Amino acid sequence: MPLERWNIDVARSTVGFTVRHLVVSRVHGRFTRWSGTFSFDERDVGASSALVTVEVASVETDDAERDAYLRQGDLFDAARFPHMTFRSTSVHGAPGRFKLTGDLTVHGVTRVVVFDVKHSFRRTEGQAARLGFSARGSIRRKDFGMSFGPVLEAGGVAVSEKVEMQLEVLATPATLAG
Repeated sequence: MPLERWNIDVARSTVGFTVRHLVVSRVHGRFTRWSGTFSFDERDVGASSALVTVEVASVETDDAERDAYLRQGDLFDAARFPHMTFRSTSVHGAPGRFKLTGDLTVHGVTRVVVFDVKHSFRRTEGQAARLGFSARGSIRRKDFGMSFGPVLEAGGVAVSEKVEMQLEVLATPATLAG
C-alpha cells in the first residue's frame, strides 16, 4: 500500500491519561474534544506522519471539581493555553509495531515525546476502510511547567510527576474536499 491519508474518528477513539494519586491509586482521565490526521504507509512506516490537536478544557476525570482544577493555572491553564498538540517528526520500526517520535506542546512548552504504537487492524468492508492503532507514551509534568504536587506527610507526592498517555485510534480514509 502506498502512503495513505487518514482522519481519526474521534467518536470511536480515545486520548487518555493515567496519573498516580496519593502514591497508592491511579486516576484515569480523557479528553473529549480533539482532532487528528495522519499519513500511513504499511510498506515504509518511516514515511508516515501524524498531527493531533486536543482542547485541554475538555479534560474529564469523572470528578467535576478535579476537572475544574485541572483547567486552572497550576496545571493546564486552559485560558492561556487552550490546546495541546502533537506533531510527529519520525517513525521507526515495522508496520505492526513502531516508535512514533514527535513534538508535544502542552502549557506552552514543547518537548520530544516517543509513543510505542501497535497497528492493530486494517479492515475493508465494501468501500469502508478502517485502520486501528494503540499508542502508549509518558511525560513528566514538570518538563511542561506543570509542577503542582504537594509532598505528603508520610512521604511521596499527592500527584505523580509521571503521566502515562494512552491513545486508541480508529481512522477512516481522508477524502478530498470537492
